[in-house]
Amino acid sequence: METDFDAWADVYDAVYSYVTDDIPFYVDEALRCGGPVLELGCGTGRVTLPIARAGADVTGLDSSQRMLDAARRKAGDTPATLVHGDMRDFSLGRRFALVIIPFRGFLSLLTVEDQVSALACIRRHLLPGGRLVFNVFQPDLNMLVQPGDGAYHLRDVVDPRSGRRLVIWHQSSCDNHNQVIDARLVVDELDETGVVVGRFYRDFRLRYAHRWELHHLLTTSGYEVVDLHGDFDRTPFDEDSEEMVWTARPREG
Repeated sequence: METDFDAWADVYDAVYSYVTDDIPFYVDEALRCGGPVLELGCGTGRVTLPIARAGADVTGLDSSQRMLDAARRKAGDTPATLVHGDMRDFSLGRRFALVIIPFRGFLSLLTVEDQVSALACIRRHLLPGGRLVFNVFQPDLNMLVQPGDGAYHLRDVVDPRSGRRLVIWHQSSCDNHNQVIDARLVVDELDETGVVVGRFYRDFRLRYAHRWELHHLLTTSGYEVVDLHGDFDRTPFDEDSEEMVWTARPREG
């Protein structure tokens, strides 16, 4: 069955080539956990494969078969297990010392019911003493009220395959009643003279969540919050943090 993320499979690594600061953090978490690791929403293996290359036993799960196909092509002989599945309802027949959901993957769950289902499924797959680690953005109130008909320049990146510069524009509209963001990236590909030689569009949806909302969601789903950091250098979360990096474990008893 096709998913909204299938269309990203051939462009994801180029568009998000700038997202690297979380990789050492998740590799460190994987090596420190002392057991097998499960990544949910593993996509093209951006985080899964570095974890595997560092020597950890890692399984990556994703709902997009095309994204998994891209991950397998990149993996080569890297010993990572890649599984097609839905983070809301999966059964892998084993448990893990660590479950991770990097780069806003948790926000792809668009309803509270989906979030609760995923957290329950994760609990069933955690070993005693196991932990859940995930990161999401801290909602920016200015972003939530901006008009949805304009695009702003997000950043330029270099496509690692072609070497060409990609100019990325971001456009979004917010349904603040349901806390759902409908976002679009518009990507211009430039030649060496700066002329646009190609343009493509990719859409996605996220359900944003605030700090205490997530705290309440975790605790009512049977977890205790171990840590909340404001970045991948493990600085404490505060009012200036743009990132929320959560660590939780199933509550005993």
